[in-house]
Amino acid sequence: MAGSRLGRSLTCAVAVALGCAGLVALPASASAATGDLAVQYHTGSTGSDQAEPWLKVRNTGTASVPLSGVKVRYYFKSDAGNPSYRFACSWAVKGCGNITGTFGTLAHPTATADRYLEVGFTSGAGSLAAGADTGDMQLRFYRADWQSLNQADDYSFGATQTSYANWSKVTAQLDGATVWGTAPEGNDPTDPTDPTDPTDPPAGGATLFDDFNYSAYNDPKIDAHGWSVRSNSGGPGVPGATWAPQNVTFATSSGNSVMNLETSTSGTGESTKQTEVLTKSLKFRNGTYAARVKFSDAPKSGPDGDHLVQTFFTINDLKAPMADDYAEYDFEYLPNGGWGEPSNILYTTSWETYNPDPWQAVNQHTESRQSYAGWHDLVVTIDNSDIRYYIDGQLFGTHGSAYLPERPMSINFNQWLIDLAGQSSTSARAYDQQVDYVLHVKDQVLTPAQVAAKVAAYRTAGTTFEDTVPAS
Repeated sequence: MAGSRLGRSLTCAVAVALGCAGLVALPASASAATGDLAVQYHTGSTGSDQAEPWLKVRNTGTASVPLSGVKVRYYFKSDAGNPSYRFACSWAVKGCGNITGTFGTLAHPTATADRYLEVGFTSGAGSLAAGADTGDMQLRFYRADWQSLNQADDYSFGATQTSYANWSKVTAQLDGATVWGTAPEGNDPTDPTDPTDPTDPPAGGATLFDDFNYSAYNDPKIDAHGWSVRSNSGGPGVPGATWAPQNVTFATSSGNSVMNLETSTSGTGESTKQTEVLTKSLKFRNGTYAARVKFSDAPKSGPDGDHLVQTFFTINDLKAPMADDYAEYDFEYLPNGGWGEPSNILYTTSWETYNPDPWQAVNQHTESRQSYAGWHDLVVTIDNSDIRYYIDGQLFGTHGSAYLPERPMSINFNQWLIDLAGQSSTSARAYDQQVDYVLHVKDQVLTPAQVAAKVAAYRTAGTTFEDTVPAS
């Protein structure tokens, strides 16, 4: 967890005998959506250790198609308990580094699907000429706890598909429009009620907004506005590290005031200085949380490679191991990997509870293995049915009702080191994470477009801070 994760590994999940399972899919039919793309599929494995959906995307149109605008979804079923999954690319003509894989939860689960693997492409994948295809994408996914999975009733699985053929139970979107395949009933990826559709923000609603327009970490307004710049000891992070309030600074970027969190080290616990800013009050529960955050892949000085965590999250206190009223909702970016990951990865994680020793965790997460360096708009919404994470206006992951909060939480940003194993040098190095603003609207689910409109209205009015959220 971003707030108290000393010794945590996301590969440690509660061992529950669950699996994903599937219905044998049929070849493409006249009912499948068609357009400028077609998706071909064959299964690389019918075993129980991992699913291997091997895919090709073909351009059936007359004009070149940039692959960065293409999203392919493979639908599957998981059993109760919400096991976590990992995506991997074994080999691809376009290069595995140019292929992304994220997991999502269907809004309307069916008997053969409640989740999907969404495959995307970076700009490095280039374009598909008319009539061309991507060539092999030998993809796979598996349970994070490496327990057996059962593909026998997965919506998109085809046990007899041992060679490539058009496959209608995998969907493809081009620039946001579905152009191939049929999703499980009630789960059109481009349903017009998608919450990313822009509308005016709802009126009213108790709100916290902060533009982080401060002079320094010890500016009296920070305390008056309900924030704490952390200086006390403790986890998460490297043993012996300290939390350095003086490393939280404020500046101007593109005309807006921004908060900068610096984390530095010279390769020892004693030299490691981490940063965290959090609300003093635990008064935030259902509603919308949003922040614009700049993640960094490389240090601003010194050698690269440290296992760094850059975050935006909400959390309350764990009153006892496995206490059922604990809650935490994280955006966590690891630019150099960590927790068993070899390179950059972004997690969104919803927590029900955990036991620090021996480690046991009950959570659900969605991840994407690609660079997220630069500014990003992060939104998480919590209502009485689910938790939804958005990045740059796009739905990133939906987590189930089992992870809804029972008690109010604080709002936090921190940057810290998992360990010192990523870079063995004793040379000084420092990393920056920046925050442009934070917004919370109590008990209202806003779309990313509505968040942007609300922030723009505050800035147009010259409002740099407002807090009308009542104490819990």
